[in-house]
Amino acid sequence: MATTVSTEYKTSAAVGAREDLSDIIARIDPSEVPLHSAVKKGTRNAISFDWQVQELATAGANAQSEGGEITSYEQTTTDRFQNHMQISRKAFAVSGTLDAISTAGRARESAYQSVLKGLEIRRDVEFTMLHDQVKSLSDPRKAGTLSSWITNVVNAADFISGTHNGDGSTLPGAATDSNSDGIADAFAAATAEALSVDKIDTAMQAAFEDGGKPTMILLSPTQKKKFSDATEGATGTVNNQINYSAPQEVTSVGAVSVYLSDFGGVEAVVDRFAPNDRAYLIDPEHVEFVTLPGRNFATQDLANDGDRDRGFVVCEWSMEFKAPKAHAALYSLTTS
Repeated sequence: MATTVSTEYKTSAAVGAREDLSDIIARIDPSEVPLHSAVKKGTRNAISFDWQVQELATAGANAQSEGGEITSYEQTTTDRFQNHMQISRKAFAVSGTLDAISTAGRARESAYQSVLKGLEIRRDVEFTMLHDQVKSLSDPRKAGTLSSWITNVVNAADFISGTHNGDGSTLPGAATDSNSDGIADAFAAATAEALSVDKIDTAMQAAFEDGGKPTMILLSPTQKKKFSDATEGATGTVNNQINYSAPQEVTSVGAVSVYLSDFGGVEAVVDRFAPNDRAYLIDPEHVEFVTLPGRNFATQDLANDGDRDRGFVVCEWSMEFKAPKAHAALYSLTTS
């Protein structure tokens, strides 16, 4: 029997309206990993791996007597370095029911979770590479990261010398744990100074004189703004301009992306995971991100212990600094 409605029929009274849930899932957290993306990729076959670096003898005057007898010999040996593999892992568990039902934005929940864990591990790896960590074979194993390898270090106005070996085993300066957080605070005694063109030039020169040529400078969002300010108005810098013969739409440029120093150009790359108090000048040709075979962000299934699917994503990785002296770093930069 039909029902007579005395007023207009509205959605609030209707039965059977379908839910409208978008099949697109918005993900706010960024997944860009500039350092990991820029460097070379490779595989190694052991949890500890070695490589050799050859340096030439220091150039100098070389004048010899005609017909002179050779009485001395100059052999140039290689340097041998080592780093260790680190395991980064994240697990997930999804009920059988959730995998069976229709879900918006993904075909299967367990597959979706696997993708998310892979992205999260990439962020963890990027964070680790940019923060202080020395190599260690103690459980859990740890890879020596950027600050434990780079020897061309500008700490405010001065170079740090003494305790930093540049072999992945130590950090620059006095490795003290002033915050009692288990992480060596290597730069506690340094006077914080602002990022400047002079400091970038000093670091670039140090790397250049050691045979390197950094092409990217990794900066936190805070330091990227300071980099733009420092390079836009610095004495001795030139702004390239483009002249048009006909009117064009106005474009406002609020940041410098490339700085051409006396020792080569460096691209300023903002990295959300970079520490706020430093900047790294990297030559991507001389750094390699390495993993064990089959352990490069691999998804593994776990035996079910109930009505659910379990698994994890794992990456067993490290860094090979083919030429530690090819890079440079600025430390103790002001953050305000």
